Amino acid sequence: MRRRARAKAEPPGAEAALEIAARFLGTRPRSRWEVERRLQRARASDQVMEATLERLARLGLVDDLAFSRWWVEQRDRHAPRGRRLVEAELRQHGVGREVIELLRNELATLEVEALASDDAEADLPATEEARARIALDRHLRGRPLPEDPEAVQRLGMFLMRRGFDPETARAALRERKADQSQQDED
Repeated sequence: MRRRARAKAEPPGAEAALEIAARFLGTRPRSRWEVERRLQRARASDQVMEATLERLARLGLVDDLAFSRWWVEQRDRHAPRGRRLVEAELRQHGVGREVIELLRNELATLEVEALASDDAEADLPATEEARARIALDRHLRGRPLPEDPEAVQRLGMFLMRRGFDPETARAALRERKADQSQQDED
């Protein structure tokens, strides 16, 4: 395995920095902060780094709001999490509070519209309760809700560790229990 000697390597110029950033962005969308860190690891100068980030932003390749939308969509599709945990993950990726606030407002609007339209064809869960229910169903993998109150409490704690607030976790458990009771009656 060949490695470049870091001590002898020159800091990348504008084109090399753009190439480094493009390769980094090739695998998945990234936040501005992530691209900036990658360029810092490559030892790009502040001027080259700023120029590269500005160029990528003009091209639409570095956009924290678009990254945040993508992140939320991926979470909803593959590993549903509560709003609080998703926001914490976004902050870990360097997304600023103002972008998170914009995203929160967008999602609230979409949630209201989805509830008003009652669209059963929607790809993503419309509400926080729906996401909690999906997380619970995936965790249980078709098994019934346990009868033991301590086991049910552990399931509630599981949902809260996934970023759902206590009321949302209780609502998902109640809904699952009601569905299970209805299936038992049939």
